[in-house]
Amino acid sequence: MFSIASAPAKQSVGETIDVLSGRLSSATLLEDRRAAILGLRSFAKDYPASVASGALRGLIGSLSKDGEDVDTVKVVLETLLMLFNPNEDSPEASEEIALWLADEFTQRQENITLLLDFLETNDFYSRLYSLQLLAAILSARTERTEECIFTAPLGIPRLVSVLDDQRDAIRNEAIVLLTYLTPTSIEIQKLVAFENAFERLFAIIEADGALVEGGRTVEDCLILLANLLRSNSSNQALFRESGCMNRLADLLGRVLKPQTDGSEIASWAAAQRNRNVYAFLAVIRLFVVRGSAGTSLNQTAIWKHGLAYHILQLAFSHEAQTQIKAEALVTCGDVIRQNAPLQEAFAQMMVLAPLAKNGTADGQASQGEKVFVIDGLLDLTLCLQDLQEFDVRFAAAECLQAYFSHHPAVRLHFLGRAIEGHQSGANESSNVLTVLLQPPVESSDPYRQWFAAVITFHLLHENSEAKSEALGLTEGDSEDGEEVVTAIQTLSAHVTSGLRRGDDTRVLVGYLMLLLGWLFEDLDAVNDFLAEGSNVQSLIQAVSQPPTIGGGEIVQGLCTMLLGIAYEFSTKDSPIPRATLLSILTARIDRDVYLDRLSKLRSHPSIRDFEVLPQKLDASSPGRLPDVFFDREFVEFFKDNYSRIARAIDREPGMEISVVTNGVQKGVSRELVDSLRSQVEEKQNTVNEIQEKLAVLQGQLGQEQADHRRSKETAALEMQRVKTVNEGLQKHHSEELRKLQGQLASKENDQRKQVAQLQSQYSIKENEYQKQIAQLCSQQTAQENDHQKQLELVRKVAEAEAEKIRRRTDAEVADLKANISRLEVVLMKSQKEYNALQLQRKNEIDMQREKYEKVLGHLRQEYEDFKTQSKAKADEKQAKFKEELQGLCDRKDAEIDAYRDQSQVDLEQQKLKTKEAEEKCQSFKKQLSGGDAGKKGLEAKLRNMESELSAANKAKDAAEKQLSELKEAAKEEAKKAREATEKKLQESNEARETTQSELDDLLMVFGDLEEKARLVELGETVSDGEDDDGEEDDDDDDDNDNEGEEDGQESENNDDEKEETKQKPKAEK
Repeated sequence: MFSIASAPAKQSVGETIDVLSGRLSSATLLEDRRAAILGLRSFAKDYPASVASGALRGLIGSLSKDGEDVDTVKVVLETLLMLFNPNEDSPEASEEIALWLADEFTQRQENITLLLDFLETNDFYSRLYSLQLLAAILSARTERTEECIFTAPLGIPRLVSVLDDQRDAIRNEAIVLLTYLTPTSIEIQKLVAFENAFERLFAIIEADGALVEGGRTVEDCLILLANLLRSNSSNQALFRESGCMNRLADLLGRVLKPQTDGSEIASWAAAQRNRNVYAFLAVIRLFVVRGSAGTSLNQTAIWKHGLAYHILQLAFSHEAQTQIKAEALVTCGDVIRQNAPLQEAFAQMMVLAPLAKNGTADGQASQGEKVFVIDGLLDLTLCLQDLQEFDVRFAAAECLQAYFSHHPAVRLHFLGRAIEGHQSGANESSNVLTVLLQPPVESSDPYRQWFAAVITFHLLHENSEAKSEALGLTEGDSEDGEEVVTAIQTLSAHVTSGLRRGDDTRVLVGYLMLLLGWLFEDLDAVNDFLAEGSNVQSLIQAVSQPPTIGGGEIVQGLCTMLLGIAYEFSTKDSPIPRATLLSILTARIDRDVYLDRLSKLRSHPSIRDFEVLPQKLDASSPGRLPDVFFDREFVEFFKDNYSRIARAIDREPGMEISVVTNGVQKGVSRELVDSLRSQVEEKQNTVNEIQEKLAVLQGQLGQEQADHRRSKETAALEMQRVKTVNEGLQKHHSEELRKLQGQLASKENDQRKQVAQLQSQYSIKENEYQKQIAQLCSQQTAQENDHQKQLELVRKVAEAEAEKIRRRTDAEVADLKANISRLEVVLMKSQKEYNALQLQRKNEIDMQREKYEKVLGHLRQEYEDFKTQSKAKADEKQAKFKEELQGLCDRKDAEIDAYRDQSQVDLEQQKLKTKEAEEKCQSFKKQLSGGDAGKKGLEAKLRNMESELSAANKAKDAAEKQLSELKEAAKEEAKKAREATEKKLQESNEARETTQSELDDLLMVFGDLEEKARLVELGETVSDGEDDDGEEDDDDDDDNDNEGEEDGQESENNDDEKEETKQKPKAEK
């Protein structure tokens, strides 16, 4: 019987994947690896974690190993893509798998480079799957992938070059990958742009049907274009310089062309076209970002190429969608904002009447009617009643604000036209002032007044001239008996009535924003507002009521801020004085309530989150008004001044705010004025007192000047006498100084003569040494000639002997040749010895010459040093002597002048005392002669005066004696100065004798040198140790050593001569 074979055991999925992974890593044949990869691909969707953990590195290795096989590469890339995108119902599906796979690729640069290499091939699937795989890796690990692609060789150029692929699928994947790659990295954006990406993107847009007929690819190209241009000034400059602005204008111009075929466009095609145009406008807005460095250049380029005109025509097109029109209006505003030439040219442009589609207000407009752009913008802002058109109205208001942004002249012109139109009553529907001052009784459009208030706020904000001009606007005709009311009072009345009626919050917010901007830092406007007392009462009542009444927290906060501004800029002369206004506010509104209302407004979402909240209609709530309450510039104004207005209630009434308006300062502290006036009065009284004292002092000064003049004349006489004495002394001193200078000059002449004699002796010795050196050179030359002659003689004798030997018999030929060889060796040896002896002799002569030259240089240096030192010592002694002599003379002159001045002062005092005593004596004598009653007393006084007179005479004699003693002392000091001078001259003579002894020593040194030169001439060796006389014993020892060396040398020479004489007979034999 046959046994039934059992079925093989069924493998699990994990085991199968392990087997396939092992086969992939170990197989040597391409077919086996491909089969293993196909098996793994079948499990990749459902079991991504198992496949990735077992075969990921094998799959990546297969890409590098089997990269040339297209089929294998396709299967591997498909498997990797399945791992990144597994089935949603897979039990192993997880986001961590994608991160793991991305890490495996990005941690090794060669893996990303491998994927980029497949972009070089022309295979469809290799290119497509490589791009998709790079996109998957980029989405998982963005920063690492960007870095790997950026650093890969030709990584960015390869990606950009794929844009030229004519296959739509590959090209679109490349656009998507570049879009994900370029949002944040500035460097990658620059590399992509410089690879001619702009031209390639425009070519794709044109090929796909441009903005009108293009599909999702056009939108993707515009998104990629936006990534390359966003916040990248370098790419924007490249875009301008490459002429791409003209390409943008051409694309938008074709959108504005009417359809000639008359066929209807499908809804999906129209939606895609709108998306394309919206993306196109977003690209334009990237060039005109507020505050960017290149915005001005970009604005000029956009205007120059007519792009602004096309955008404006699109904004007023009747066929354009609402969102497109709104975006186009905002773009127009960005193009002209803060650019004065463009703002002025913008007002001259014509557009289609915005209300022509459904008829104008009077129903008489035609379909092709055109109006100026400013009128068109006002019509859009103020006359459109449809709630769905709110975004267009808001964008039109933004465009108007951009029109007169940072342009005061345009603001004044716009405001002047509005005032004229309001006063004339023409075109009331689109006049912002008419809408504000004469609103309809019942209106379903609260944003009409709101937009008018916002536009007027921009006209008046931080523009004092515009505020002054608007302040003159009034309502009512006094000739007809009507009450004349200013514009501020009219606006305040509308606010009061609106609070009472409970009008829409947006209307009240618009009026309050305008009043806040108008009254801020405008004292005249504040006074106009306070002229109507009911305004303050109405605002206080609105603030003090519960928040649900009067428009909620927003209206209450704005009313509180309006009261704070009114108090901050009020004055003592205001209709409601500043102190009174503060008392009303503190009495009716508590300080905590005041601060609480402002704080709640500051923290309200409409203010706090204004920058992040969309200021547009909410499409998810049809029929509901948008939550747009504030303007951007007002929010900035409120945040900037919130703290100031919050602190205003704590400021004292006496401190008024100083405001400069049109160059005129307004507002000041009244207490400060009063204190300044009192200070001025005090200063004036002080000035008067000082003037009186000045007159008294001037009289005293005249008297003192007369007395001084008399004393000055007396002093001049005495000064003349003393000057005569001083001149005599100066002449005596000058004669003595002249004698000393003569002696010094004679000493200098003697010293110069001695130096000249030394120089002549030195030159004689130098010439002698030069002659000796020349004789030594001639002797050396003669010796060399003698040696040469001897050598020639020896050569001749050797040649003769050789000739004789050649004539001998043949039997002696061998012996003779041997002898000749020996003789030649001896001759060569003698020649070498002779050359060595000659070289040694030459070296000795060179050494002696160097020694003589060193000695001669040393002597020259010593002589120069001695000469310099002698001259320096002589100059120093002479200058020191002159300085001491001059100082001594100056001191003595100063002492004499001091003694003379003191004596003169004492003499003058004694003279004055004598004169006073004589005058008293005369007066007493007169009194004595006048009566006998006081005769005895007067006689006593007279005796006293006579005694005082005699004492004064004695003092005078003592002063004269003291003056004579001073003169004797001066003479004695002059005598001592002469003795000191003679002593100095004696010291100078001693220094000269010292110099003479040094010169004698130098002459002895010259004598020693002559002796050495004589010994050199005799051929004896001179030791270098004979330079100093104080070391004679050492020198003798050195001489003995030198003599020993010379004896040894001579013995060596004698031995050499003996050897030569021995060799000569041998040569003769």
